[in-house]
Amino acid sequence: MAMATFKHVTVLLQEAVAGLNVQPAGTYVDGTLGGGGHTSAILGQLTTGHLYSFDQDETAIDYNRDRLKDALAAGKLTLIEDNFRHLQKDLAAQGVHKVDGVLYDLGVSSPQFDDAQRGFSYQLDAPLDMRMNQGQSLSAMEVVNEWPYERLVRILYRYGEERFAKQIARKIEQRRQREPIRTTFELVDVIKEAIPAAARRHGGHPAKKSFQAIRIAVNDELGALEESLEQALAMLAVGGRISVITFQSLEDRLVKTMFKEKSSISDDLPQGLPVIPEGMSPDFKLINRKPILPGTQELAENHRAHSAKLRIIEKIK
Repeated sequence: MAMATFKHVTVLLQEAVAGLNVQPAGTYVDGTLGGGGHTSAILGQLTTGHLYSFDQDETAIDYNRDRLKDALAAGKLTLIEDNFRHLQKDLAAQGVHKVDGVLYDLGVSSPQFDDAQRGFSYQLDAPLDMRMNQGQSLSAMEVVNEWPYERLVRILYRYGEERFAKQIARKIEQRRQREPIRTTFELVDVIKEAIPAAARRHGGHPAKKSFQAIRIAVNDELGALEESLEQALAMLAVGGRISVITFQSLEDRLVKTMFKEKSSISDDLPQGLPVIPEGMSPDFKLINRKPILPGTQELAENHRAHSAKLRIIEKIK
């Protein structure tokens, strides 16, 4: 693997790490190691503390094993090659049951998009793949060529918010009856053919929503996120925080809803009480009620920052 080509500009780097309120002796988790930007920033604030960084992508683990070898040798960092949905189990195996902070930088890393052979991009021709964990069996090839029409419609609607989901699923079905759809560009052509010409002239690349939907389905991204967040919230020590950077509305809505549920007063309480009874107030508080967005300079320097949103929650009791 060509490690030198692993280039990734970390989005909302300072804001997300500052949001954790890192304690030098604390125990922290980077749920999405990627290019190692957030991991490096957290390590820079630790003295006797420890950081556990997760990634299911072998390329990211190998790259950072070399890049962060000093922190590994010093015993400040542990790399865990696994999906962050196994957060609790993997940390328990390390003897860790409470953490002081967890950071998630969701979405596909730049190297995954930029490596044509990974099949994530509708702008690079490659075999249909889209697996974040290259060891798993399910790939975009199987989803596109084997999943039934109704299931394709459902993921295109639900994960891509694609209003032409039925037309696209029908075109996929017709095309694969003649021959398999094997590459990203072949799929792009099918999608373009399914969407009316007038609609293709607006709203960015016509395949963007469908590729997002298929990628989310292949990697069960929303299911993994919900499971992992539930575990992270359960493991958080008092005063600990979770920072989550999202890049699309479905992820952001999930994080916003879960954080709101954890930081809100129970619906069982009567309305208008002057004082909340002890033990009935929420265990968490929101650090920012509205998401933190990238600044003007970051937006100008990194086009992938445009859809980023940062939400932070703290355990208060």
